[in-house]
Amino acid sequence: MDYLSLPVLSIALFILIIHSIETLAYAVRLSGARVKLIASGLSLFNMMVIVSRMANMMQQPFTGGLTDNAPKGHKLEVVEEQFRVLIGASTLGTILGIVLLPTFVALFSRGIIYLSEQGGSVPRLIKFGFQHHLYKRGIHHISRPGRRYLQGISFRSIPKRLFFINMVITAVYTIGVLAALYAALLVPDRQASATMASGLINGIATILLTLFIDPKISVLADDVANGKGNYQELKGLSIMMVISRLCGTVLAQVIFIPGAYYIAWMSRFFT
Repeated sequence: MDYLSLPVLSIALFILIIHSIETLAYAVRLSGARVKLIASGLSLFNMMVIVSRMANMMQQPFTGGLTDNAPKGHKLEVVEEQFRVLIGASTLGTILGIVLLPTFVALFSRGIIYLSEQGGSVPRLIKFGFQHHLYKRGIHHISRPGRRYLQGISFRSIPKRLFFINMVITAVYTIGVLAALYAALLVPDRQASATMASGLINGIATILLTLFIDPKISVLADDVANGKGNYQELKGLSIMMVISRLCGTVLAQVIFIPGAYYIAWMSRFFT
């Protein structure tokens, strides 16, 4: 049961939180369009993205420690099982983010209004969020996704290509670090080259998200805030994107080993 050790479960919990935050980032655009404060919502969105990216970088050394401490006799088998648990944690984190999406749309709406009133001070917003009386008020905004939340949404008008692009990019981003570490075990003579490939993979995935996914949602959010677009269409697109993220974390299980072998093959061109 090496793949369910305390270090693995600790890292899995950390990854679960990271993917929950990244999924809930979609709620910020919905909230910004809802209260017609896109610029303030964008600043809050950027803060969440930076936090999730930084958290992802912080877990990399601990994940690398799993490969160092794996038993030498069957290191590849144990590490593969451990990494699949971590990929599974990203799926659970995305599911948790989807479940909490309606609740955080309401909470972020009030947070964006307060952020605008305070002149864009994020530290004040964080301090305001931890005030005791707000916990009681926040309980009233707790809701769960259901048929009522999906009323008025037509998924037929949502670009299917956007769905699959986001799914593939999410899958690549999910396994970027893990596949690079596994590739380092496959080619120990090029271990450093294979490991450092994770930064390149995640960087490319982030650029692709910025080029293909973010502009479409941002433009639609601007239209909603300016009264030119339909909020239900924006909500439908956001829901489809988080479902696409969920499918991407499942796809990550499929491409994990092929991706590791591809990185191992590519590493020979870096030396």
